[in-house]
Amino acid sequence: MASTSDLTKLAQKLTSEGPHKFQETPRRVRGLLNGKYAFDTINAYHVWEHPNYPQLYIPIASFTSDATLTKTSKIDGTNGGAHFAQLSVGDRTTERVIVFSTSPLKDLVKVDFPELDQWFEEDVPIHLHPKDPYKRIDILNSTRPVKVSLDGVTLAETSNPLFLLETTLRTRYYLPPTSVKWEYLTKSKTETYCPYKGKANYYNVNVNGKEYADLVWYYVYPTAESAPIVGHLCFYNEKVDIWVDGVKEKR
Repeated sequence: MASTSDLTKLAQKLTSEGPHKFQETPRRVRGLLNGKYAFDTINAYHVWEHPNYPQLYIPIASFTSDATLTKTSKIDGTNGGAHFAQLSVGDRTTERVIVFSTSPLKDLVKVDFPELDQWFEEDVPIHLHPKDPYKRIDILNSTRPVKVSLDGVTLAETSNPLFLLETTLRTRYYLPPTSVKWEYLTKSKTETYCPYKGKANYYNVNVNGKEYADLVWYYVYPTAESAPIVGHLCFYNEKVDIWVDGVKEKR
C-alpha cells in the first residue's frame, strides 16, 4: 500500500480548520480509471486545500456503476470526520482516497489527482491540477523590443514578442524562433505540464563552455486558450538577463 501520511495530515487539517475556501462548480467533471469513468457529475466542488490552486472534490453519489467506492478505515485525528477509502474499477484500485462525513465537506470525496488516468472538465482534459477559476492568462502582441543574454552572450533579440500575463505571476516573454541564436541551444529531455498551457518541452543553453539546463521552454501543442504561443520560445526570466524596451529586468 502506498504511503498515505500526506493524506492523513490533509484530512486532519481540513476537518479541524476547514479548507482555504470551497465552492460548487457548474462544470461537468469526469474521472477515467482503467478505461471507465469512475464518476460523472455536474455537482463537483473546487476545494482550495491551500491558497495556490484548487482540487476537485466529488459528491459520493456521483460515482458510477463501473466503480466501487468502499470506506476502509477512520483517519486518526479527525474525530470520525474523514475515512480512507478504496476506489476500484475492474482490476485497478487506488487507496489514495478520502471520504468526508462532517461539514463543510460532508459527503465529498477527494481522489488524489495523479491516481486517475485522466480528469476532464466538460470534454477537455485537465493536466497536472485543476485550473483556478479566479486566475487567467492573457497573451498580448507587443512591439516593445526584448533582448535575452546570459554571461555576456546575446541569446535572442526581437521586436515582436508575445507577452504572456498569468494572474499573480511575472510576465513571460515568448519569442519567435527566428529571433533566437540556435547555436547556443541543445534539446533537453525534460517535459512539464501546465493546466493553462499544456505540455512544455525544453532546451538547454550552452555558453562559454558551461551548460545551463532547461533555461528555455516551448509548446508544440498548447491548449486552445494559449494557442498563440505555439512554436515560440520562452527564456527563464529568473536565470537569464532580459531587457524590455531597453530596460534591464531584475532576475
